[in-house]
Amino acid sequence: MRLLIDVGNTNIKWALVDRHAWLRTGTLAVDQAGTLPQLFADVQGVRQIWISNVAGEGVARHIRDIGGGRPADRFHFIVAQQAQCGVRNGYSAPSQLGSDRWAALIAAWHLVHGACLVVSSGTATTVDALSATGEFAGGLIFPGMELMQRSLNDATAQLSPAQGTYAAFPRNTADALFSGAIQACCGAIERQHALLGGSGIPVVLSGGGAAILSDRLNLPLHVVDNLVLQGLLLIAQEADMQ
Repeated sequence: MRLLIDVGNTNIKWALVDRHAWLRTGTLAVDQAGTLPQLFADVQGVRQIWISNVAGEGVARHIRDIGGGRPADRFHFIVAQQAQCGVRNGYSAPSQLGSDRWAALIAAWHLVHGACLVVSSGTATTVDALSATGEFAGGLIFPGMELMQRSLNDATAQLSPAQGTYAAFPRNTADALFSGAIQACCGAIERQHALLGGSGIPVVLSGGGAAILSDRLNLPLHVVDNLVLQGLLLIAQEADMQ
């Protein structure tokens, strides 16, 4: 059995997987990372722990405490490679690509097996391009919808922090902030999709903001939960075959 852990900027997602069967999944806030050892204290039979961690060494220490005296070689903190699981990394310094983006690219490639745009909508939004031959061509990082709104609220004294609703032409400030963040994200995604070429190229969309964006994007979509965890499982399975 494997434990898969995706540590993002805000949340930690995890899954217990036995071969191809997903047994349990869960989510907790990054600031609750200290509870991870207790969360899995009674779990038996975990032989490997595969991790994507973009939240720093403090969280990594809590992960290493899972299982108490568990051998160190059972912990696999992934780093983006030049090539892995059928995907080639076009980053100028391959290892500097975020582990979450790398795992998501691998999962998307195995879902589509062709050119696609891989979008993760969370604290940050990433928009990454895969070619028809599985090469990561490059991508964007920009603030997620909530972060866009919060930054404006923090920087502008007269803006209200009230939650708005979407409108094509908003008539109050809260709606203008909310709709502006959605439109900014959709506009960036649609522009990258156009640059990638081909109206039929799919967008693989994941993350906490996926539901909001999927209603506003007029593109061929695959909305996928736990894309990074799926990529971790593929990486683990390839490692077993080596």
